[in-house]
Amino acid sequence: MKKFVLVPDSFKGTMTSTEICELMERAIRRHFPEAQIISIPVADGGEGSVDCFLAAMGGEKISINVKGPYFKEMTGFYGKIGKDTAVIEMAACAGLPLVGDRKNPEKTTTYGVGQLLCHAVQQGCKKIIVGLGGSATNDGGCGAAAAAGVRFYNKEGIAFVPVGETLGDIAHIDISAAKKLFSGVEIVTMCDIDNPLCGTTGAAAVFGPQKGADTEMVFRLDLGLAHLGKIILRDLGKDIVELPGAGAAGGMGGGMAAFFDARLQMGIDTVLDTVNFDRQASGADLILTGEGKIDGQSLRGKVVIGTAKRAQTLGIPLVAIVGDIGDNLEEVYTQGVSGIFSINRIAAPFEKLKERSREDLYLTVDNLMGFLVQMEEK
Repeated sequence: MKKFVLVPDSFKGTMTSTEICELMERAIRRHFPEAQIISIPVADGGEGSVDCFLAAMGGEKISINVKGPYFKEMTGFYGKIGKDTAVIEMAACAGLPLVGDRKNPEKTTTYGVGQLLCHAVQQGCKKIIVGLGGSATNDGGCGAAAAAGVRFYNKEGIAFVPVGETLGDIAHIDISAAKKLFSGVEIVTMCDIDNPLCGTTGAAAVFGPQKGADTEMVFRLDLGLAHLGKIILRDLGKDIVELPGAGAAGGMGGGMAAFFDARLQMGIDTVLDTVNFDRQASGADLILTGEGKIDGQSLRGKVVIGTAKRAQTLGIPLVAIVGDIGDNLEEVYTQGVSGIFSINRIAAPFEKLKERSREDLYLTVDNLMGFLVQMEEK
């Protein structure tokens, strides 16, 4: 009996990773109806991450009232897997889609994310996975920290909850209450970028504009993050300014490391570790992965390459099913990728290809499976 493992990323704006797994499985079963198929849909830490983990591992989605990006009450959620593992996507209560056309990273907060973290701990979770994608914020994670009991004081000694525009007002940080609450809790933060906290490649400069910041606001936000980094170093003894990934999600990467002792880790590594990939994939005949476009960025450890490295260690061939294929990808074949196949069957603009992407992906996998059958019969 054949064994296949499916580990696709989503095709952004086209198909979710769960949809892709379903299409791949349907194509495989047409040729290998008795095959063992293990589906591990993957998200990058942003919107949909909780659903992907629950689809891969089972569990329950827990909904609670939290503060949204502008401190208004809303319903947030996280996933609970087993007795003691939680998965949180910050996009659930601090995501860009939640602010609509009211983008303003000087005023948005991650407070709700901290509320989700606290609730998970109160429910007995000892390991928490936090996805940082798709944020509307630039508060360095201070909102989440405040919700978890970290106290921020201004120069008058008054406690407040910092947002992007008030990071420069922080004069002192007291982390004692949060440290007690999260004692013995392992927090892993899914972070697929290596940007530092501030500077020309930092959170505000690189990601601020897409959150609504103009040039002057980017400058102010960057100064605030630099100030936050200095206070954290002085009061907490942690140097996060140049920490790779600290600039993720408006400085949330740095905040998670400083306030929660979180470990920053590539998203795909977090997923594969959590689902016990090496054990699940053992003995597989083929691993299918994929993403919307494979290019130079993929080599930095995204889903395809992260999965391929594991496959290579296990001695299992891996095929990438993708939309577009970039140039100069020879290196991917040294990283564990056996072959790359594009689903684009005609030359057409993206909007046209998007309309037929599901059918084209199915047909591509169907074609590959048909080839495998022919090879077996010879």
